[in-house]
Amino acid sequence: MEEPLALHPVKLYVYDLSKGMARRLSPIMLGKQLDGIWHTSIIVHKDEFFYGSGGITSCPPGGTLLGPPDSVVDLGNTEVTEEIFLEYLSSLGESMFRGESFNIFEHNCNTFSNEVAQFLTGKKIPSYITDLPAEVLATPFGQALRPFLDTIQIQPPGGNTLSRHNGQS
Repeated sequence: MEEPLALHPVKLYVYDLSKGMARRLSPIMLGKQLDGIWHTSIIVHKDEFFYGSGGITSCPPGGTLLGPPDSVVDLGNTEVTEEIFLEYLSSLGESMFRGESFNIFEHNCNTFSNEVAQFLTGKKIPSYITDLPAEVLATPFGQALRPFLDTIQIQPPGGNTLSRHNGQS
């Protein structure tokens, strides 16, 4: 008889990068209410994993300068071992999630968290997070700011970059 595989909890940490400013200013600036500007990360195998302009990074949970998350979403459990997960992240870091591939609207920390959540649990992260860039871009103010926002590189300080790819083969 085979031994059952161990289950590992998977959590989504959600941070409001605006620290409450989006909730207060979005009705005036965008003409619609936003509850936050979301940065997310995946917590599994006792570490926090996230993506930014520096690539895929890990740290102890809550170990970036962002501090503790504003909310935690329980995504369920995974049977994926730490070894297989780290191999998966390494391949993502060399392909889809290189630092230079970061784009604040189309390929960001939330894109990464959604991809990893589906790999680990088969579940997506909440749509209020993944839909936010399209909501902002659907406003005149969002369209006016897009050229500036497209140049922004986000990498929460703290943590260790898992792999760097400098564009060379």
